[in-house]
Amino acid sequence: MGAPFNSIFSWLIKKRVHQIDLFKKHPIEVQNELLVSLVDDAKDTEFGKKFGFSKIRSFEDFKKQVPLQSYDDLLPYIERIKAGKQNLLWPTEILWFAKSSGTTHQRSKVIPVSKESLQECHYKGGKDLLGLYYANHPQTRLFTGKHLIIGGSSEINYFNQKSYFGDLSAIIVKNLPWWCEWRRTPSREIALMSQWEEKLDKMAKETVKEDVRILAGVPSWTLVLLKKILKEQNTDNIMDIWPNLELYMHGGVNFEPYSNQFKQIIQSENMNYVQTYNASEGFFGIQDLVKSDDMLLMLDYGIFYEFIEQDQWHLDQPETLSIAEVALGKTYAIVISTNAGLWRYKLGDTVTFTTLFPHRIKVVGRTSQYINVFGEELMISNVEKAIQETCKTLKCAILDFTVCPIFMTKENKGGHQWLIDFEVLPENLEQFATHLDVNLQKLNSDYSAKRTNDLSLQKPIINVLKNGTFYEWLKSKSKLGGQNKIPRLQNDRIFAEEILSIDATRH
Repeated sequence: MGAPFNSIFSWLIKKRVHQIDLFKKHPIEVQNELLVSLVDDAKDTEFGKKFGFSKIRSFEDFKKQVPLQSYDDLLPYIERIKAGKQNLLWPTEILWFAKSSGTTHQRSKVIPVSKESLQECHYKGGKDLLGLYYANHPQTRLFTGKHLIIGGSSEINYFNQKSYFGDLSAIIVKNLPWWCEWRRTPSREIALMSQWEEKLDKMAKETVKEDVRILAGVPSWTLVLLKKILKEQNTDNIMDIWPNLELYMHGGVNFEPYSNQFKQIIQSENMNYVQTYNASEGFFGIQDLVKSDDMLLMLDYGIFYEFIEQDQWHLDQPETLSIAEVALGKTYAIVISTNAGLWRYKLGDTVTFTTLFPHRIKVVGRTSQYINVFGEELMISNVEKAIQETCKTLKCAILDFTVCPIFMTKENKGGHQWLIDFEVLPENLEQFATHLDVNLQKLNSDYSAKRTNDLSLQKPIINVLKNGTFYEWLKSKSKLGGQNKIPRLQNDRIFAEEILSIDATRH
């Protein structure tokens, strides 16, 4: 069935590429029309009536009438929808809730998922990803093999008889169309297992028998599975197991710190890596160019975008910009309004635009992911770039890391403590700390100023963790699985002390 399927897909993608070209050429018009359509659809909801959606005809009207929303602002509505009430944020019935992942918040959020957001955003993003890949690689044979998706915990839970929640991957697996389910591995029974370690073991055993051509998942957890398979099959090259493997679709975290590890274990010049930007709240971006490090912002997925400039992040109701007003090179926080009823919702992610017309972006961090204890304003993008350059120079490799402050005392200056799980240790840790410090100073002038003559910041302190400590910490928090991530930057020592405590007990 491979050849007919490829022919059908080729025909479908030509139609879709025309639509993508439309929003690439006319982003402002597409987004403005989308906003009017969204508020018109929701004008009779409780939220829509409260904020006068029926009178909104423009972006300026929208900004004047609807205040920016945090998750806590929307939570009273979400709690009532969970209990079975409808037509509060969105007109169609909301039955599904995606449990957000990550470890930067002590409590998980649950994000409403409408049938429109599932079909017109999440599934559309998956189809477009493969379609754009096909457009760039017309000779591909992807669709004659299997797709291995390393998702999070796929257990479905019930709020009541009609409301369900789980990781976004659980909701997607539960609702996949037949033609996609037919190509997916492992079996639904294994994919829906909630115990990550048992699931990992069964995934490794089942998938080695398949003709896997596509991998998808967060880099750190994908590596865990691939290394387990390599060990069990007694080889150092995944191509020995899946000779037709061609594509890895990754997202969730910056791929650069992991890229060398993937190239070491997937030894093929024909392997392609494509970046995506999706979350529980929506599917936002796809790498549309070969060997690129930015993504096309997808403007026709039922999501209206606004952007907040960095100097206004601290304000309760900052000024927002539309897609028509953004500039290259600046860092913006994203605000979204969606076809699942998230209205002017502060997503927390930060991006920069690399091109305009078409609008391509890089995700550079989160508004909460930075360290600014001493006025150093160290951003996640600075940290990841510095550690990448340091590892490249010193020929070492990192599996995972987190950074926390060392607070000033009467006797000691403040500083940053780096907790690092190395895959390949540097020859000299002091040299590693020096290189890291120099690279950080090159990338961030505020950090450099605070480091001048050890003014208020001492040189980074490096703690080498035993291999697997981060895994054990996530396990202690019941956060094993494909969507959970290590918090990179913290302004307190809560997580760091927990991690150090676990490391101290391991042999």
